[in-house]
Amino acid sequence: MSVCLLERRRLACIEGRSASGLHAFKSCIESAPPYCYVLGVIGGFQMKRKDFFRILGVLLAVGIVYGALRITGAENIGNSGKIKLYSQQQKGYIMADKINKTEAEWKQVLTQEQFQVLRKQGTERAFTGEYAHTKDKGIYKCAACGTDLFSSDTKFESGTGWPSFWKPIAPENVASETDSSYGMARSEVHCARCGGHLGHIFNDGPKPTGLRYCINSISLKLEKNK
Repeated sequence: MSVCLLERRRLACIEGRSASGLHAFKSCIESAPPYCYVLGVIGGFQMKRKDFFRILGVLLAVGIVYGALRITGAENIGNSGKIKLYSQQQKGYIMADKINKTEAEWKQVLTQEQFQVLRKQGTERAFTGEYAHTKDKGIYKCAACGTDLFSSDTKFESGTGWPSFWKPIAPENVASETDSSYGMARSEVHCARCGGHLGHIFNDGPKPTGLRYCINSISLKLEKNK
């Protein structure tokens, strides 16, 4: 039902003060969608047209803000739910809870150096990390939450001073976003489960992917093959 038709019926109610006018207004309210009910209630008051449309504008603005808040809330719920991850132990995909902690909570479970890198996107000095030259076989896990991230089978010597891999153990286990710090546009890579900062991705790796996942040793924990 159009706003114009609602306005005509409102005027019939106000001007006629008759049973037919009241019936018309009541009919409009009963058959109209919810937003027309609100407009009808407002229109039932004898006010100037400019006041009517001012209130209408406020209602529309409130509706837009409310809708945006609902969408944001839905996204937050999705971000705090379960995600699909590959598990080397299970030899397949599992559903795991995403991990969301406050900075205070992370400080309780991480060392100061780990916190600076994993939660503050810091970078350890080249050639100083525990796994920079490690050739042991196993699975490199997230030091913060234990998620499987890289296999030693994809580790290679890049000469950069940081552990380098040409692909993650599964695309779902890591995530990336643009990092514009230090005046450069780079692809930052982080743990998909806890959001911990791992390092960066570059397009100068070996075949078959041509990628180099340049990772901080302190963000990793190697679980060696038995």
